[in-house]
Amino acid sequence: MRRAVPGLPSPHPLIDRLPAVYLEQDFLRRFLGALDEVLAPVLLAIDNLPAHLDPRSAPEDFLDWLARWVAVEPRAEGPPEQRRAAVRGAVSRHSARGTARGLAEAVRLETGVEPEIVESGGTAWSTRAGTAAPGAARPWVTVRLRLGATPVERVRLEELLRTEVPAHVGFDLELLPDGNGDGDGNGGAE
Repeated sequence: MRRAVPGLPSPHPLIDRLPAVYLEQDFLRRFLGALDEVLAPVLLAIDNLPAHLDPRSAPEDFLDWLARWVAVEPRAEGPPEQRRAAVRGAVSRHSARGTARGLAEAVRLETGVEPEIVESGGTAWSTRAGTAAPGAARPWVTVRLRLGATPVERVRLEELLRTEVPAHVGFDLELLPDGNGDGDGNGGAE
């Protein structure tokens, strides 16, 4: 719940709702003033509910609640705009989850770097029976990131891949320090 803000005026003072005969009573005016002080943040939150539910304008503490509501976990230490983008695009990302496009978007959102994704699978159609299936027998995904000077937490990125790649598919993570292909090439195989 939103906390009381000292001096925050109530948008709907309770004293204004009483008949005129009660307006002259000092005790009632002070009592309702105290209630107004407690209720003001609640009433303002309700009055501004559309703004609170929009990730572009939601207060930061409410943004964390919105993130849980749409089942995303943006980095708490990340910049606010990155967290807002994670919440704003959650529904469309959920529809692409488990696909190369969804995986690329999740990695791009986490790192700010466009990943190269190589899959072992494939699709094809044929009018002849017995046509060989495309792709490899072992389901696998390789994610390559050419980082340059971009810092990335490998453990956090592997954790992200575990949540985004389908459970039956293994993965390799290759972090390459620059655009010429040099790097450790060691994968974080699941």
